[in-house]
Formats: sequence, structure tokens, C-alpha cells
Amino acid sequence: MKNMLLRAAMLAAALFASPASAGLNLFQSFVGNYGLSTDGAGTLTGPDYQVNAFVPLGATVTAAYLYQATYNFTTPTKQAVSLNGNALAFGPNVANGTGCCGISSARADVTSIVAGVVNGGAGGTYSFDVSEGNTLETDGVALVVVYSLASLPTSTVAILDGWASVTGDTASINFSEPLDPTAPGFTADVRLGIGFSCCGQQSEVNVNGTTITSVAGNYDDAIGPCCNGALITVGGDDDPFSSFNPTYDTDHERYNLTDYINPGDLAITIRTSNASQDDNIFLLAGIFSGEATVVTPGVPEPATWAMMIGGFALAGAAMRRRKTAISFA
Repeated sequence: MKNMLLRAAMLAAALFASPASAGLNLFQSFVGNYGLSTDGAGTLTGPDYQVNAFVPLGATVTAAYLYQATYNFTTPTKQAVSLNGNALAFGPNVANGTGCCGISSARADVTSIVAGVVNGGAGGTYSFDVSEGNTLETDGVALVVVYSLASLPTSTVAILDGWASVTGDTASINFSEPLDPTAPGFTADVRLGIGFSCCGQQSEVNVNGTTITSVAGNYDDAIGPCCNGALITVGGDDDPFSSFNPTYDTDHERYNLTDYINPGDLAITIRTSNASQDDNIFLLAGIFSGEATVVTPGVPEPATWAMMIGGFALAGAAMRRRKTAISFA
């Protein structure tokens, strides 16, 4: 990601979710010298555990969000969760409208809590105490942190949340100029957060017509034994990128999409599906090379969203930047 040079190229990407996938939408995006940290954890054996943020020395927290992943076989319900002893105010509970078992999620803004620990800290791994009020119906949490650091290259961080249709969701990423994934610093790093998954339940992720995994899911981030109450996996900074067609145990829900982009490509198409229809993909967080602005006119339902990610070009010693737009309508 260092010393990003996109050779005389202007990168503009648009992600479009079909009307059938109205539940997974852009929540926030950040453009500039930003980095992204993600992590997940959950437990069944007790209400208390830790979740981590991975932030380099000198960085400051711009935004931080904690998600809870829940299930309830009758009525989807958010639960009481605290972070570092602070009771959290979660937004509306978001139920997966296509899955079974009352699978759902909710989001809380924890920026002040995380910034109070990280800003001015030693850098590296920061651990935060989590306490669940109902550990049986709370499968776990995901912590997403966006931080700024002047030495980082220009990037766009995007956070999508809600739910992905278990019967199939498609996102098409369309570029205004041919891509060169061999360019230094080219980045397309995507992480998924999945709740209520274990024991052979799995989702497929297809990129540009190639199935890169058929086994996304499982309870990789559970602390202690499974099952209900500790079924969560989140692609995190401490996870390696998943290899091409990994095994169930080695799919880490973190994917380097650069591997599936050919020089000259103008689009990336991503499709997810969950044949067992009981896994909840509630989070997609990614960091992409380049610069963007965001416009969110009107009401985002039905959810057709477009993300335009602009890159920058270097011509000799002069840098010329043009902004593009991420629009949601």
C-alpha cells in the first residue's frame, strides 16, 4: 500500500446492489490518508471477552463502530452489550429478511471509547473488554475502526452493513479506466462479518465469474466452544488473506480482490450466496486504492447504491487529482 503509483490512470469504481439485495448498503466512507481495522469475537461460556483494534503508532481514530450479531428463533432482537464498561446505545435491530432463525445485527458508535484508548497510544494491538447481557442469543461482536495517519497512501474506506440476501447478492464494480493490478500499492482488500454460522454452513463468494470460495463462514472468532451464542466470524487484520478456494477451516473471510483482476479489466463482479439460508452476512468493510467523494441523495430504498472510487495519477513530479463520486439513490 506504500508509495501508490497508479500509472497515468484515473480509477473510478461503481458498486451496484440489485433491488433483491436491499438490505446491504453503504453506511460510511472515508477518503484520504486512512487505514482500516476489523476484528470479531464472541463466546458462549461467559459474558466477558475481548475484541481488538489494530492501529499503528501515531494514528488517530476517525470513527469506530461495534456490531452485535444476534439470533432469536421467534423475534429478532438486539441485546445489551458494553465496551470497556460502557453500556452501548445500539441503533435499530436489522433482521435478515431472507434467512431463518431471527438472524440480525445492530450497530453502535464507539468512536469516543476507542479514540480514548488509541489516540496517543503506543501503537499496535489494543484490546477492549466486551460484556454481553444475553450471551446465548448474542453470537458475538465485530469492531470496525477507521484511523488516519499522514504517512498512509490515499485510500477510500467503505463500510457496508445490514444484511446480504441468502439467496444471492450481486455487486458490480465498474471502472472508468482499465485497471492495472500490478501497479505499486494497488489495493482491493475486502472483509466480511458473518453471524450464526457453523458446522458446515457456508457461503459462496464469486468474483468476476470465478468462485474464489465456497466455504465462507464458520465460527472462526468464537472464544471457547460453539454453538448458538458463539457463532461469528469476521475477516480481521490479524487474519491472512484467504487463499483461492480455501478449506472451511482456512477461509478467514478476508479477500484480496486484486488477485482476480486482470490488467485491462474494466469491472469486478462479486456475488455471494448461502445455500443453507441460515448465515447472516451483516458486514462488508473494504479499503481501496484511490480517492473519492460521497453523495447520498434521497432515501436509499430500494437499495441501489453506487460507489465511485477515484484513483490518482503521477506524471513526472507533478500530481494531478480529480475527484469522482460515490452516489446512492
